[in-house]
Amino acid sequence: MIHLENVTKRFPGGQEALSGLSLSVDKGEMVFVTGHSGAGKSTLLRLIALIERPTNGHVVVDGQNTSRVKRRRIPAYRRQIGMVFQDHKLLYDRPVFDNVALPLVIAGVGHREAGRKVRAALDQVGLLHKEKQRPETLSAGEQQRVGIARAIVSRPKLLIADEPTGNLDPELSLEVMRIFRRFNEVGVTLLIASHDIALIDRLGCRRIALEDGRLQQVPEEEVDPWL
Repeated sequence: MIHLENVTKRFPGGQEALSGLSLSVDKGEMVFVTGHSGAGKSTLLRLIALIERPTNGHVVVDGQNTSRVKRRRIPAYRRQIGMVFQDHKLLYDRPVFDNVALPLVIAGVGHREAGRKVRAALDQVGLLHKEKQRPETLSAGEQQRVGIARAIVSRPKLLIADEPTGNLDPELSLEVMRIFRRFNEVGVTLLIASHDIALIDRLGCRRIALEDGRLQQVPEEEVDPWL
């Protein structure tokens, strides 16, 4: 599903966020990316989402070399990817329903079909009863679940999440990871950047560790049946 070959990302001024990075994530895997602040986790996700392009090397997602995706084709490319952010990036002047519907509106999905898909996504994250509420009336955990519903409303093959539990307490973090696990069980590939090593180790999923933009070896963990 994801393949990086000798990828380097250098920003203006010479800062190198990723250096000769090569890695693969198979279809249907749930993989975590760890590392200190500035290790390159967010840059990696931004390359996969085509928010950034590599300076050198190749990023291939579901058979597409991102270097060959023309600017006008980027929106179509991103429709196969769901993105979850630490700060939610919700529109606070619109109700939950409209926030989740946004990707469908941009894609030109019809009103009736969009409504069905939005309510199905909200049901999956346990927020169907709050579709008319504004995001500011929700808890931090509920806001994050709205962000997840928006990410999966188009039924993407790939879900990437950048520190999705960074602002949540341990109980809410666990709840979010259970939601991700359910998506993974139905075939969605997940790549999640996180600093919560203790929670990741409980999951037993593969971990990709970055340090100063380079890949580090980490021991394999056994799956804990806590989910």
